[in-house]
Amino acid sequence: MAKQVLVCSSCGEVHQSTTSPASICPKCRGVLLFKYDLSPVANTLSREILATRSPSFWKFIEVLPLTSSKNIVSLGEPFTPLLQFTLGRGRYSNLWLKDDGRLPTGTFKARGMAVAVSTLKELGVSQVAVPSAGNAAAALTAYGARAGMQVFVFMPNDTPPRIIDECVHMGAKVHLVDGSISAAGQAMKKYGADHNWFDVSTNKQPYRYEGYKVAAYEIAEQFSWNPPDHILFPTGGGEGVIGLWKGFQELCELGWTKHIPRLTIVQSSGCAPLVTAFYENQREVEEPWKNPNTIAVGLKVPHPYGSYLVLRAVRETKGTAIQVADEEILSSMKTLWTNGIYVCPEAASTLAALEQALTENIIANDEKILLYLTGTALKYPDPFKG
Repeated sequence: MAKQVLVCSSCGEVHQSTTSPASICPKCRGVLLFKYDLSPVANTLSREILATRSPSFWKFIEVLPLTSSKNIVSLGEPFTPLLQFTLGRGRYSNLWLKDDGRLPTGTFKARGMAVAVSTLKELGVSQVAVPSAGNAAAALTAYGARAGMQVFVFMPNDTPPRIIDECVHMGAKVHLVDGSISAAGQAMKKYGADHNWFDVSTNKQPYRYEGYKVAAYEIAEQFSWNPPDHILFPTGGGEGVIGLWKGFQELCELGWTKHIPRLTIVQSSGCAPLVTAFYENQREVEEPWKNPNTIAVGLKVPHPYGSYLVLRAVRETKGTAIQVADEEILSSMKTLWTNGIYVCPEAASTLAALEQALTENIIANDEKILLYLTGTALKYPDPFKG
């Protein structure tokens, strides 16, 4: 495995030890990221060798924080499908969809939690906890159960019932709270003093990014190492975008790809703190979003931790930020569903955002565009009923 250190993305402090569980920078509370010495990887691993391995994101283990493949906690993660979308009579000339609803527990959160749980197991962690709008909790519960860990989850009480049941039946200690994911985080912090759990919160530890970054490797290989020009990603806390940004940076350093796609974040107009911060040229989200309300519960994150890093990823890749209304999300869900792609509201927001971007000439129709579909609709109540 590649030699690695942890580096604070805010103050630049380098933390040499990666042999004990790490959270945020002890100096400035910034987000920690793994930094690898990729030279040995480039010398011993090639795209041709990777082509001979089974299509799972574990095939990229040389660039993951594990020291041994024996510690992998897996539920059979496949490469998720890459589909060309031809709807629109030529309006979409080079549009692709990446469907992460095919992953264990039905969402892209499986990527981050698979790597996080595997690494924490290797480091001797036996109890983990997370505040979640739903899908991160389900993924952590599944991989925690597989690893024999005790899992504690804190979720808003309006989390889809199927996700709550999923966590309960897989053995998590579930705590429901009034309010948003921010309230769930406060509740977890309140009870944390009485427990010896490791906090796996979004952007408050470096492990989950490593699972999301492998999506960049997967996308690059699926596109024959010539990635899309533009990727639209539904964004609540923003860890998926940070992970993709990190992954494509590493791919360029390895010499396996030549460019980083422009990364565009998509939020609901009912909770769009990152979009607001982007257009107001803020370094980070300065104030929590008031009264968040959207059918896309995974996007309902009023004050994401480490927001400066999400905004940096968007700006450095020359991407943008788009907010869409719930009505546009529902319309896009209908479009995708009637084309056989059964996605959740968060995922459908990317198609709504693309329609807006094409209309406003933010994205050119002839660009190679990828909509990142983060999850399946199977766990959500039917939004068209009632």
